[in-house]
This record gives sequence, structure tokens and C-alpha cells, in this order.
Amino acid sequence: MNDAHSALIYTMVLVSASDREMTDSELQTMGDIVKHLPVFQDFDPANLTKVAQECAGLLNDPEGFDKIIDLIVKGLNPRLRETAYALACDVAAADGRASQEELRLLEILRHRLEVGRLPAAAIERGARARYATL
Repeated sequence: MNDAHSALIYTMVLVSASDREMTDSELQTMGDIVKHLPVFQDFDPANLTKVAQECAGLLNDPEGFDKIIDLIVKGLNPRLRETAYALACDVAAADGRASQEELRLLEILRHRLEVGRLPAAAIERGARARYATL
């Protein structure tokens, strides 16, 4: 991986896979994000599966988690780190519940991406509001 698009996709895949269950809601959310958000305007959505599979392949490595986190941090300029955290929160909220594993990963990402507490709280609240159900 050597680009911001891959880093953002790796972030979403990592959150989705963190509880060992990639739900249909999470996968749908990832697809919608890649198709509709401006940050992906010059990314071909047909490549989403390939990039996601690359990330999943790294997860099979005993040190894959740490490698992926390092790749995410290196692949994002500081301006996109809050974006990555927001996408992670959207994926965690997509199925209506955030598992303990997802919450722990969000905490790790917040620290590694150097997202401050207040911006993180605002991003998290926004995700909860967007994915609320009746």
C-alpha cells in the first residue's frame, strides 16, 4: 500500500474485521463511502475489493495488525487523519452497535492518528447521529 486511498480503506477494513465479523451493513457502508465521498473522487470503486483483500491478507500475518496500523499512519498526511477516524467510526456504527473490539481499535486509531479528544468526541457523536435508528 502506498497511497491515501488504500490507507483509508485499510482503516475501514480493520475496524470491520476487528470483532471477527464483517457484517453486511459494514460492507455496504464501506462501498457507499468509496462511491460517494469526495476523498475518493479519483478512486475507482471497482478496486475496493482488491484493496480490502490486500488488507485482509495482511491480517493473517502474526504481526499484521501492527503492520496495517503503521501503513495507515504512513499513508495519510495529517490533513486526512481525522477523515480516517471518521470513516472508522462510520463503519463501527454501521450495524447499530460497536463491539468492545471495535471500541478498542477506535481508541488505538485515535492515538496513532493523533486525533485529539474533542475532535474525536465530535466525530464519534456525528457517527452515532448518522446511524441512529427508530
